[in-house]
Amino acid sequence: MEATEVVHVMQPDRDWVDYLAALLVPMIAIVGAFIAWQQWRINRARLKNELFDRRYEQFCVVRDFIGSIMTSGKSTFEEQRKYLVGTRGMRFLFDKKIAEYVDENIWAPAIDLECLESELQGLPVGGERSANVRKQRDLKQKLHEELKGLEGRFAEYLQLRH
Repeated sequence: MEATEVVHVMQPDRDWVDYLAALLVPMIAIVGAFIAWQQWRINRARLKNELFDRRYEQFCVVRDFIGSIMTSGKSTFEEQRKYLVGTRGMRFLFDKKIAEYVDENIWAPAIDLECLESELQGLPVGGERSANVRKQRDLKQKLHEELKGLEGRFAEYLQLRH
């Protein structure tokens, strides 16, 4: 062998290691993006569940308030307090349309009914008393109709679509 000859030493083929090293960073990014997407989906579902729970509580307060009027014929101070506390912030959980509906079609007739009931106490038998009783009957029928349609009115907001 001459001194000028070049000896070629074969190095092991390391191409596959280089390829894996190059793919490692994008794979980590893909896995990280997948995990972030899963967390987003879970948080979105949790938010919907929490919103449903809060909305359902307010729906139950309204339903129970009307139900108490239907069973006793009037609302007590305690039932009114529960209703007012339970429906506080309804405009934020539902929308303006539902909040106005509840104020105009549930609360206002209930208060009118209470006023008519208190007026009835001192009225003698006669035309004025009969008119008062008819107005009370009409308000109770209106509240009964509202109770029957309450689920349909709130159904749009009480759906868990994930």
